[in-house]
Amino acid sequence: MTYKPLFKPSFIKKYKKLTKQEQLAVTEAVDLLCVTPTLGQQKKGDLAHLWVYKFKFNKRQYLLAYEYDPVAMTIHAVGFHENFYRDLKK
Repeated sequence: MTYKPLFKPSFIKKYKKLTKQEQLAVTEAVDLLCVTPTLGQQKKGDLAHLWVYKFKFNKRQYLLAYEYDPVAMTIHAVGFHENFYRDLKK
């Protein structure tokens, strides 16, 4: 099953600040997750409802937070590891 992702406003805000090349890399990652959502790791504790997919672009690691169920996929955030999980908890 291929999902059609829904994007949270926090994701859209960060996405718009990325360069065109970074946006393409993030779009490819989202497309990949829509086909195979279990590629990421499910988080524990406060963020147990979220999955995080890590990928590298230009020698920098990006994190993509999302959640999915049998009906829909929601993309929550994209960013670097620094403060990523703290911002997700807010």
